[in-house]
Amino acid sequence: MRKLKLFLLIFVSVVVLLLIVIWFQVTQPLLFAKRTEIAVEVEPTRLKTHVTMLSEKFAPRDYKHTENLDHAAAYIRTEFENTNGRISEQTYKVDSLLYRNVILKLGPETQERIVIGAHYDAAGELPGADDNASGVAGLIELAQLLDSASLPMTVELVAYTLEEPPFFRTDEMGSAAHANQLQEQGIRVRMMISMEMIGYFSDDSNSQRFPLSLLKLLYPTEGNWIAVVGDLGSGADVRSVKAPMQRATKLPVYSINAPPHLVPGIDWSDHLNYWNNGYPGIMITDTAFLRNMNYHTERDTPELLDYERMAMVVAGVYVAVLDIAQK
Repeated sequence: MRKLKLFLLIFVSVVVLLLIVIWFQVTQPLLFAKRTEIAVEVEPTRLKTHVTMLSEKFAPRDYKHTENLDHAAAYIRTEFENTNGRISEQTYKVDSLLYRNVILKLGPETQERIVIGAHYDAAGELPGADDNASGVAGLIELAQLLDSASLPMTVELVAYTLEEPPFFRTDEMGSAAHANQLQEQGIRVRMMISMEMIGYFSDDSNSQRFPLSLLKLLYPTEGNWIAVVGDLGSGADVRSVKAPMQRATKLPVYSINAPPHLVPGIDWSDHLNYWNNGYPGIMITDTAFLRNMNYHTERDTPELLDYERMAMVVAGVYVAVLDIAQK
């Protein structure tokens, strides 16, 4: 009987320890982290203006409507021109049609850099306000913030084309073209941050869904938080973004590190192409269709986004970029 009790005690202890290890690896908790709001001004009305322009004036902006994609790219370039940065375009052809990434470099020209990106195309003939006009709006306002900062290295902001189907997970993605070019040029990337849907929040109970039921035990079921996402090997990268974001605002910041083949969605954005080139990268997201039921529908419109909390996301990313650049 004593041996059985001892066995059960050891078994339970091992199971508990294993669960703690899994919890730590998946959620990357920041134990004893202090939350101190940092004064960063991001104007919600400006975010709404950008989202409205992209999702209404330049719609539809899928791969078939190259003229609207060009108008959207021109709008982004014009906004980038309000900085002192170096602006360029990376163009390439798919099926004889020309597509373009819009690139802004801030800070001194260095061989190593931080890349922040968001795709400006939309899925089909849909408005795509959250997906992904929200990420592009955040990118534009982030450019204004970083332009006023003292940067020790190059920070490269990229508005990508062709993230959506039918080119998703192919070499025709704008982010694939950009990441491949960096690799060919021997550029080192300290961190890549993909801003993929950052505008939809809900305080309603059970408004947050999960790809695996077990995750309900680890995360809030109200969709009022932002997620920092990485694979199993990017725990340190996720913490390096999550910690300063938590310090920056009162918006709750959670994270997940998990294998993409087990947890759907982990690699469903532009950061995938940087992983494929051996670069560190993470995704910042409102969790897309796991929260926003308007995902890839005609209801994904500007008036349904929360620009106050979206501004907090941008402020958090700004503080994270400064923190990573100083390391």
